[in-house]
This record gives sequence, C-alpha cells and structure tokens, in this order.
Amino acid sequence: MSEVYAIRRTRLRDCCTAGGSEAALVSRPANVRYLAGAAPEGAVLLLGRTEDVLVSADPPDDRSPHTRPDDSLRLHVMPGLTGDPAVVAASLAVDQGADSLAVEEHHLTVTRHREIRSVAPHLRLTGIAGAVERLRVVKDEEEISCLRIGAEIADQALGELLESILVGRTERHLALELERRLVDHGADGPAFPTSVATGPHAGRPGHRPTDRRVEEGDFLSVCLGATYRGYRCEIGRTFVIGTAPADWQIELYDLVFSAQRAGREALVPGAACRDVDRAARQVLDSAGYAEALPAATGHGVGLEIDEDPQLTPAAMGKLDACVPVTVEPGVHLPGRGGVRIDDTLVVRPEADGGPELLTITTKELLAL
Repeated sequence: MSEVYAIRRTRLRDCCTAGGSEAALVSRPANVRYLAGAAPEGAVLLLGRTEDVLVSADPPDDRSPHTRPDDSLRLHVMPGLTGDPAVVAASLAVDQGADSLAVEEHHLTVTRHREIRSVAPHLRLTGIAGAVERLRVVKDEEEISCLRIGAEIADQALGELLESILVGRTERHLALELERRLVDHGADGPAFPTSVATGPHAGRPGHRPTDRRVEEGDFLSVCLGATYRGYRCEIGRTFVIGTAPADWQIELYDLVFSAQRAGREALVPGAACRDVDRAARQVLDSAGYAEALPAATGHGVGLEIDEDPQLTPAAMGKLDACVPVTVEPGVHLPGRGGVRIDDTLVVRPEADGGPELLTITTKELLAL
C-alpha cells in the first residue's frame, strides 16, 4: 500500500505546485487517512519540500498493519501532551525551507491559523480548497473491496436481526443490538448512528431511535452501516411487522421500490448527478409525494459516510466509473409512517455488468 499512498500524495503535490505552493498541510482526519494510511487521532500530514512528515501527539497503534500509517512517511511524535500538531507541522515546513504552505482552509480553525502565524510569520498561507476530497471521489479496487466487506457485514447483522422476535422491543434496543452485531462480525464499528424507526416514525430520514416499542402492523425501517478499515457503507430496508401488509403499505412500498430501482438503473459512467436524482424523484413526484421527499436521493461514501458526489436536484458534475454511491429514496407520511430503501452501489460501465450492488439484503416487502 505504500506505493498507493505515495501516488496519492504525488497527485496532491502536483495540485499544490500548480497553485504556487511548495508545501501542504493536511489536517482533515479523513484526508490524512487517505494520504497517509491509518493515523493516530489528531495527526496531521505535512507534504514538505524535502520529505513528507506525519505529525502526531501520540504514537501509532502497532497491533495490526491496518492500524499503522504508511511506513514510507517520517513520523514526528510530539513530546509531552501539549501543543498542536498543525502548528508543529508548519514549523517543520519552515525548517525545510518552504516560504508558502497550502492549507485546508475549510478545516483550519481561526485559532490554528493564528498559532501558525505566530510561529511562522513569514510563511505565506494559501488554500488547497477541496483538492483531497476530489481525489477521494473515484476509488481504487482496494478501497472498493473494503466497502464490499463492510456491506457484507451490514447485510449479515441485519439478516440476523430479522430472524429474532421483534414485537415488544424498543427502537433503541434494536439499534444497539445491530451495532453490537456489526462489531461481532468484524466491523471497526457502525458507520453512523444506527436508525431504527417503527410505526409513525418509519421512513423518517435520520430518525434517532426512541423507547417506542414495535407493534403488530407497524412499518419498521432500519438504516445501518459498517465501517471496515476506515471505509463506510450503508443499507436501509423497510418491513412490516407481524401481519400481512395493509393495502396502503403495499402501495407505498411498491412506489418507493420503483423509485429506488430507477435511481439504481441511472448509475452509469457519464450520467449527470442530478439526472440520477431526477430518475428516482420523478417516480414519487408524479404520484403526488413531492413534499414528502428528502433533499437528496443519494451521496458518495468512503472514508466518510457522506462524501461527494451528491445526488440532488441542483447537483453539478457527472459520475465516473468506480465511484461508490447510495441510492436511498423514501417517503414519510406524518402520523402514519413511511418507507425508505437504501443501497450502496459502485458505478460500473455496462461492459462490466453495470452498477455493482454491494448491499444485497432482499428488497422484497417482508412481514416479520
């Protein structure tokens, strides 16, 4: 993997050089991990004139090769428990003879900026903007493999829950059980707070589990994700509890399923992001649910659970191959509940079989 990280850093260095900067300071945690491998919490990365340095207040975790940074980097562990790695990195850039430093201005706090100015008053600060985030959009096959394993773990945890007795258990208890199962099956942890929503809560985006108990006839919507070696995926499914679904539940479920399928089928290299959103959204819009729809149909995933590209009506840009995204349309009807269906897929050309579905738990409307 050292060669992979070195190539990534070279690509960022080229961006910085084109912008007139001799060195770069990367401080956003996901970006540090992308360029340096696993790194201690709070570490920053200096792309210097003479060498690249990972600056950290703590030594790395050496228990596994997957928890250690790229061994081609020089590791600078700060003595004691005081100081800011970003400020130390700026001092190292000056020591290497840099007179300019590109920083992640969207992540650099005012306090850090002032402290860097105090230790390196003659260092000219410029911006990287979202350069690293743009590099992260297209994944290599190793990254996709991590997402695929995470999806398998999430599928397994969800499948086991569906085999248990659900009636009478609380949303909160079910969410905690799912997160425990994720870890039991090898995940680093949940990719985000697990959402379990029942009855009138079902289908609500971002619902935080409550002490409401599962009842017969409820819609039950679940959204969970696993983190594996830092990479995050998600899956969302909706079920009916205990009895055969009511007619309105079948109708709403079939509608959301059709919208989700339309969005999945639109995932082709070169497709405009807003066209993917439109493909899913117009199915629900034409059925009269325009006001019940979420702001986004989907988004990219990777080292963070919500990355570019964004699948929204106003999204700019087009999809590339090897970009993992979610497709997650849903409808929530206040007081009644609703449906959400969410998959993680990888954009692939038709010659390679089209979009690769990573989350494979059935989308059939099951009565549990």
